[in-house]
Amino acid sequence: MPQGRTFRCVGVYGEGVHDEPIDPFNGDPADPAAGLHDPREDDPLDPLTEVERQDVLEDLADLEIYQALLQPIGVRGLVIECEDCREPHYFDWDLLRGNLRHLLDSGRPRVHEPAYDPDPDHYVSWDYARGYADGVHDTLTEGTEDDAPAEG
Repeated sequence: MPQGRTFRCVGVYGEGVHDEPIDPFNGDPADPAAGLHDPREDDPLDPLTEVERQDVLEDLADLEIYQALLQPIGVRGLVIECEDCREPHYFDWDLLRGNLRHLLDSGRPRVHEPAYDPDPDHYVSWDYARGYADGVHDTLTEGTEDDAPAEG
């Protein structure tokens, strides 16, 4: 460390990290969206049912597996066909994880728009990721079933 300089730790590593993007206009009186009506303000919060909540938790667990298996071979995330706009949406692993956590916390999906110029070759569908994970699982357990002693 150079002489004459002092450094101090301002916080704990990871403290203050947000899953969601921070609104750059938060608290700004010149916020261009300040006059727009937020439909979420009037709508009663409709929490997820226990079944929906369990589905989202399972999706989060699956996402961890898919990322661990697919990221090392160059897959950057998943592509999802949007029911609203009928266009594919490309989500990197962290963004999709954040969206699922947001859904768990708020009961509502995030507002979304298509990614800018994604390379479709770097994204796979949920079905592909599930099939890939199933194939890896089957390959790993293939030898263990044959090695089990026969009953009889």
